[in-house]
Amino acid sequence: MTLLYIRQALLIVLIFTAVQSSGCKSDHSSADSVPKKLPAATVEVVTVSETAPPRQIEVMGTVQAADSASIAARVSGNIIELPVSLGSLVKKGDLLATISAEEITAKLLQAQAQLEQATRNLERERNLLKKNAATAETVKTLEESKRIAEASYKAARTMLSYTSIKAPFDGIITQKMANIGDLATPGKLLLKIENETRLQILADIPEALILELSIGDILPVNIPAAGLNIAGKITEIAPTADPRSRTAPVKLTIQPETKIRSGQFARVALPGTSGGAVMVPKSAVLSMGQLDRVFIVRDDT
Repeated sequence: MTLLYIRQALLIVLIFTAVQSSGCKSDHSSADSVPKKLPAATVEVVTVSETAPPRQIEVMGTVQAADSASIAARVSGNIIELPVSLGSLVKKGDLLATISAEEITAKLLQAQAQLEQATRNLERERNLLKKNAATAETVKTLEESKRIAEASYKAARTMLSYTSIKAPFDGIITQKMANIGDLATPGKLLLKIENETRLQILADIPEALILELSIGDILPVNIPAAGLNIAGKITEIAPTADPRSRTAPVKLTIQPETKIRSGQFARVALPGTSGGAVMVPKSAVLSMGQLDRVFIVRDDT
């Protein structure tokens, strides 16, 4: 009996001790779970409103020479001289090409002979008319013949001048489509010359923005290939828009730079406005991952 009593007493003590330990832990856990009161944060509140901030619209453009000419033959013949090559610098009046002139020279000599003959015939009849040996009608006919002969002679001389092709202005040869010995025919392109000391940007402007631009406006221009940001001045605005693209061409003059070349791509920035938007200070924006958040005060909370 005594041994059994002792065992029962020990069991009761162990159970009581376990219950007491559990109660203590629960009390500590409950105390820890109570949130501590944090001090109030000091924040700045600003009033925001819907505004229309300015923005820039970029359009594509192309650099081109203000002075550019495609040189074509105006008479038929073989090219016997071509003293220029790609990149050659030329002055106004410099020889660019010479075309053989045998046939044209022959026609010129023939026209000259006909003019001389018509002149002699007219002089003879005028002398006879003074002696009443010719009629005024005959003299009038010969005068008309002489005018025709003079026109033919001038035309032949003009054709002969076309065999020597000269530079129309100072510039650089940017294209060469012919070689010595080639047969030149009227309209056949031989060379292209550009004056790269006078450059401009040609850009197509959306019709919705064209009315916002005026002659003399200065616009920012970026030329990626040259790595330059420059200013362009509007010198020409087309009065009508293309009905298919809904754009109108605009030309801007730019200052020449050694890195800028005709044909380069350009970006032209146009002034504009965006739709209404709520603007907030950058410091008020809280970035969380890919989301941007702001705190809003409503009803004093």
